[in-house]
Amino acid sequence: MDFYRKHVRSDCEALLRRFQKTQSVRFEVFSNIWKEMKFAQIFSGNPNYNKKAFYHLILDIAYCYFLPPFSFQIRVGGLYLLYSIYHSHPASTSEQIRVALKDWEDVKNFEKDAMDAQHLDVVYILKRLMICKALQFTAMPTLLLYRTKRNKQKPMLCEQFIERASRPQELINTQLLEEMSNIGELYKKMKTSIISQTTTPENAFVNLIHKEIVPQLCTTVLEFYNWQQERDIIDEHKNSHERTSSQQEHSKRAKLLASIKSKAYGEASEASKSHHHRQAEKSFSAEEDGSFLKSRHSRVMKPSLRNRTNKQIHMTGDLGKEAIRATLISQLVTMDPALEEKNKNQRRFKF
Repeated sequence: MDFYRKHVRSDCEALLRRFQKTQSVRFEVFSNIWKEMKFAQIFSGNPNYNKKAFYHLILDIAYCYFLPPFSFQIRVGGLYLLYSIYHSHPASTSEQIRVALKDWEDVKNFEKDAMDAQHLDVVYILKRLMICKALQFTAMPTLLLYRTKRNKQKPMLCEQFIERASRPQELINTQLLEEMSNIGELYKKMKTSIISQTTTPENAFVNLIHKEIVPQLCTTVLEFYNWQQERDIIDEHKNSHERTSSQQEHSKRAKLLASIKSKAYGEASEASKSHHHRQAEKSFSAEEDGSFLKSRHSRVMKPSLRNRTNKQIHMTGDLGKEAIRATLISQLVTMDPALEEKNKNQRRFKF
């Protein structure tokens, strides 16, 4: 069931978000949104799941929005969601909504606030759940099973649904203002009676409490509430402006990166072209150098001095024979042919 928890929570938040935009707590508005979203078909998504466990999962998720710290409108939407799910589930046996004892005080305070604000449809839906015995009062909000792993990861609360805590509105309520007004009237009566008994007129100007303190407290609380609402609107505008500015910055950065990449690819292509040009120039110069070397190596070699002298000087008779014969220096270097043949014919020493 952990697989379905995330998706069911997102569906419930989508429904409550649409209900919050209406700024109404009427059940008719909620039922129209329920019908438009076809939320009753949530049970017919997968026929292979455990219907009872899935029904308990939906009730647990919807019950979370019925409790604080969510705003009054979201809590009303959570109540309507519990009522609609309870009367639209396809299970044969009706399953009850678990209400922990620690949460019952919050439920009664919620009922009292709805009654004071004359939201009768809210009170009617809550009474209908009690009459139908749809609420099951338990010690714990969830079942405690033996040897089961506890889910340590708490779900993230939607910030749009949470009501901002305001201490002045919590401290100064209608009961406190009524008591303060009664105390002021008693003080005025006692003061007039005491002044009538005394003869000194100076005591008439003594005031131990501020005049019109009750309307002043009401106006200050209203001013604080209005300032808080204006500040929320300004923060929303700032957040939207920051989002748009961040999107613009991201687009500018993307454009800059694209331009840098295009320039880099352009330079790379030019560099490759110049590289090919240089290679062509190098190959052309190498071919020229090779042809030059070949031309150098292919030139006619000059004959030696001896050949040139033999061609130019023609000797006849005994002088020619002596010139052909070896000189004295060559005789000293070379061996006698008879000795060479003798050395060849000698047998080599064998080990």
